Amino acid sequence: MPGRKPDPLDAMVGAKIRVIRVSRGLSQSDLADQIGITFQQVQKYEKGANRVGASRLSQIATVLGISVGELFEQSRQRPGDSDSPFKLLVEPGAVRVLKAYVQTTDPRLRRAIVNLIEGIASRSASRRGARLGEERRRTSLARN
Repeated sequence: MPGRKPDPLDAMVGAKIRVIRVSRGLSQSDLADQIGITFQQVQKYEKGANRVGASRLSQIATVLGISVGELFEQSRQRPGDSDSPFKLLVEPGAVRVLKAYVQTTDPRLRRAIVNLIEGIASRSASRRGARLGEERRRTSLARN
């Protein structure tokens, strides 16, 4: 039986929980302990795999110091939009990189950081493309 795909609204709410949790310096275990659930359940909420009930949403919002409504506020992008800031910020390490970037005030250093990360990403994408091309070539040869 194929796994169900998370509902876009559940995924958006979960992503917002994660972004706000990380920005507050709370681990999944910290949040889980404060609301009486396991960290695995927090993971499922953040991924949108499990829906968060109304009372649990209220508890999470209280711990995060926000209103429940803030978890539902839509940005201009749709929840499934890959360029959505929330979609990008839920990537592991993204908030840490952003915090470090903001602490850097020298404009030249900021440009260097951006160029470094973009260069690494570009190189990584090129390698993935080369590997994919090689796999396709091998598959094509194997069929012939």
